[in-house]
Amino acid sequence: MSRMTSEHSTTARRLSRCFRGAIHLPGDDDYDAQRATWSGTLDQRPALVAEATNAADVRAAVTAAREHDLPLAVQSTGHGTHVAADGALLLRTSAMAGVLVDPDRRIARVGPGTRWGEVIAAASPFGLAPLSGTSPSVGVAGYTLGGGLSWLSRKHGFAADGLQRADVVTADGAIVTAGAQRNADLLWGLRGGGGSFGVVTSLHIALHPLAGAYGGSALFGFERAGDLLARYREFAAVQPDELTVTVVLTSEGVALRGLYAGDAGEAERALAPLTQAAGAPISNTWRPMGYAGSGTIGGTAPRHFERYDELTDEIAGAAVAAVAEHGADAVEVRHWGGAMARPRDGAGPVGHREVPFSITVDGPVQAAQPIARHATGGSFLNFLKDPSRTHTAYEAADYARLRELKAAYDPDEVFSHGHAIAPAQDERAALAG
Repeated sequence: MSRMTSEHSTTARRLSRCFRGAIHLPGDDDYDAQRATWSGTLDQRPALVAEATNAADVRAAVTAAREHDLPLAVQSTGHGTHVAADGALLLRTSAMAGVLVDPDRRIARVGPGTRWGEVIAAASPFGLAPLSGTSPSVGVAGYTLGGGLSWLSRKHGFAADGLQRADVVTADGAIVTAGAQRNADLLWGLRGGGGSFGVVTSLHIALHPLAGAYGGSALFGFERAGDLLARYREFAAVQPDELTVTVVLTSEGVALRGLYAGDAGEAERALAPLTQAAGAPISNTWRPMGYAGSGTIGGTAPRHFERYDELTDEIAGAAVAAVAEHGADAVEVRHWGGAMARPRDGAGPVGHREVPFSITVDGPVQAAQPIARHATGGSFLNFLKDPSRTHTAYEAADYARLRELKAAYDPDEVFSHGHAIAPAQDERAALAG
């Protein structure tokens, strides 16, 4: 046994004295399964994996990482894991799942291992819906802390805006509650600031009334792509908040994909300016659905994602060429706006709310670059894979405030894995310019 493995075994033994969940070392039967990420493309090799079952387990793991000078990484479903936890104590929270719905207050209390499909199932019988994303398998915690872009966000804002309260294990092992009355500064940071301030062990998230929805995807001939993007640019200014619709270019054609929070008649009237420009569909799956059906609409893998102040003819042409000439599997153009651009008092640091468009490219770099040269440079944390660009998800003033918050709650940078925010006193990580 190597010295390093021996040290990690010692750490595991000491941790097991106050840790109820399972602990896995390299070579153990379940080690490979527990170190895996959702995509399976990141071959991370943590020193040990600890599966927390409650907040006390989380506190024990945080304390152990500090005492044994191990990097700490936190993972639930692994959807948002972009940096390998090599040599780290990998804290898994996937076993801490559960949903409790309060229909009168329109709030769901969820554990950090909960997936959106579980929340949707629990809320739907009450005619309520969460601000979940395109996939029901995504974890609630990481999605919400990173901003959370939902099919309902134009109507109700980001999922982070709907975070009402959170229980958090901080870097010093304390278990604190962040809410409007206590630790309000921490609540603000959690509303889009990511996992830099502690490990969330419970979230209270807002639910919204939704009697019905109409959603799906309609495919049209690729030759209509240019005309449809031009119409979409005009349509964005008058798009109702109830409707989220994106234009998706693929080798099979150009699609209108989205969801309307309302009935079919209202949805079809709202979509008419776009469907008239697109012509007769090749296929059409738009239909009345319960909110659970939103998980079947689909999304585009954000291999490359950028924000745009406008959708010019040049950008639209580059988007068409990315598929037609440069081998992109899909290019998705989205208009944001709505409630996301009208933050309420107390809204968190999710940045660039006023920027109207984004373009997601699932394809090679050469397909994305001609489009990206027109981008604002701002990003969105949930879709950002490069940790050196974390600051680009925020406005400069909000990022400075996040660094002050980091200095208050985690000055020693215990939570520094992935999209980490450096404490204000660390001039090495000061934002250039």
